[in-house]
Amino acid sequence: MRDILPVLNGWYTAGQPFGLATVVSTSRSAPRHPGAAMAVGPDDEVVGSVSGGCVEGAVFELAQDVVASGEARLETFGYSDDDAFAVGLTCGGEITLLVRSVTTATDPAFAEIAESVAAGRPVSVATAVDGPAPRGATLAVWPDRVAGTLGTTGLDVAVTADARGELALGATGLRHYGPRGERREDTVGVFLHSFAPPPRMLVFGAIDYAAAVARIGAFLGYRVTVCDARPVFATPKRFPEGVEVVVDWPHRYLGGTDTDDRTVICVLTHDPKFDVPLLEEALRRPAAYIGAMGSRRTHDDRMKRLTESGLTEAELSRLHSPVGLDLGARTPEEVAVSVAAEIVALRWGGSGAPLTATAGAIHPPS
Repeated sequence: MRDILPVLNGWYTAGQPFGLATVVSTSRSAPRHPGAAMAVGPDDEVVGSVSGGCVEGAVFELAQDVVASGEARLETFGYSDDDAFAVGLTCGGEITLLVRSVTTATDPAFAEIAESVAAGRPVSVATAVDGPAPRGATLAVWPDRVAGTLGTTGLDVAVTADARGELALGATGLRHYGPRGERREDTVGVFLHSFAPPPRMLVFGAIDYAAAVARIGAFLGYRVTVCDARPVFATPKRFPEGVEVVVDWPHRYLGGTDTDDRTVICVLTHDPKFDVPLLEEALRRPAAYIGAMGSRRTHDDRMKRLTESGLTEAELSRLHSPVGLDLGARTPEEVAVSVAAEIVALRWGGSGAPLTATAGAIHPPS
């Protein structure tokens, strides 16, 4: 949804209705997670995807019907053993979609939501899926205000509280309530879609490998910052557009920067005078991933220095060094793929092994 919002907002501000299909729940080996979206706009233009191609044709027709009727629909797609060519997921999974029409009349806060997402300001969108609440009704929830309604004051209050809690965690999913917000009932389904600010990727060392890592980090949706103490190397023209470039001592910059459990830290300096104080700081703070470049000899020397600095075994165990998966990478671009693969595998619990050598669901529950 985050990726296609600029296009949707263009249709919206031009006053052109569009059909929006959103994955609200999945089971088994579903190809996309809740929050994945596809929209059908003017002149039958399509953006986004809900299944990677399995059911998009059927969803296209659904979206057209919903725009014509103005009535939101809830549809479930799964694999059909009786007819392998029937509309369904050949991967064996199941997805449930909410398909609704978006117009300036039905969604007066849509432009403000899109603006908040583009600016990196947190916002959650609660949408009624089933039950007594009007299907497709939305409630936009910011940390300090709300817009819209799900039909009753009690439901709005309960959902607002939960949406703010889930927003702090960056969580998206289906929740159930009573018609007036009762938490022990399940007559009303509400999909909470959290748009937390993008996670950060901090890349230290303005070398050619850093430019490639920064490029693939931005592609994966991170807000990327490159930091180096050497102004001759830390220049914006050496890095992709949109990447922040900072001239500062790495450990000092990191010491003054907030990180959280989604932050990725890539140390590419492989120089002890930069590496050691930087990793001392990094390994003692929240982060999803901390990787450091260097040969095995460099790694052994680095670990010795970090141990002497007082870091514990638990803290040292968080370090991924040498950085990346074993892909046989040589060029900066190939190394960047190796680093990105390790980050993705750690995020979702992947083994890093070829899928031909594994068994079970390709997309296990996250």
